[in-house]
Amino acid sequence: MKKAVIITIGNEILSGRTLNTNFTYIARKLTYLGYDVLRGIIVKDDIEEIGNAFKSAIESSDLVVSSGGLGPTYDDMTLLSFSKAFNLKLTLNNDALEMIKEKFDNMTPEREKMAMIPENCVPIRNDAGTAPGVLVNINNKNIIILPGVPREVESIFENVQERIKVPGYVYYDKSLRLDGVLESIAAPLIKEYAKNNPDLYIKSHPYGIEFSKPGIELEVSGRGDSSIYEKVDRVLRELSEKLMVKR
Repeated sequence: MKKAVIITIGNEILSGRTLNTNFTYIARKLTYLGYDVLRGIIVKDDIEEIGNAFKSAIESSDLVVSSGGLGPTYDDMTLLSFSKAFNLKLTLNNDALEMIKEKFDNMTPEREKMAMIPENCVPIRNDAGTAPGVLVNINNKNIIILPGVPREVESIFENVQERIKVPGYVYYDKSLRLDGVLESIAAPLIKEYAKNNPDLYIKSHPYGIEFSKPGIELEVSGRGDSSIYEKVDRVLRELSEKLMVKR
């Protein structure tokens, strides 16, 4: 199982002004591509904080994906921070520059700034915006650096996901809503099934009003080869049938 860490960069995330939808999107994508997402790191627009986040993330994972800080303004400093953290030279990348020139009739220092990329990095086309994403491999670990606008994150990730997909990997999850089932009643049976199926993740999510209109969403997921489909379906079916009897 390959491991991943997601970094989200931006003061607006830490202040609560902006909802961190990028983490949700990236985490879901990575899970289906074959990665166990270990943790998410949120840091402010600060050179030292960003650099430390990258260094910490790469120590514990096979893949690091970041979002935020690739734009033309003074506080967009992700690539500068990354280059300093790993002692890489920040240079004007011709491929990135051409990608940006396609969007504008004239260039300015602010627009040229978005083409300043650490050496040995590969720019990734941004079909939904201006700033290219960046892909780099350090010590046999992939790092993907994305801008912060959600539609741009999704567009660039679509262009790079096949390069990082873990071959032969299957992730499958399925859920079912069970009206009238109290989570506290379901807990012992879920615990038993989880113990007997250590390769599966079994979780209940309560909804409704606990005593007058209770209910749970029962989730079962697993990783492995194609046999995981049948196993998840079977466990979800057996468990839901038993819980509906207990309600």
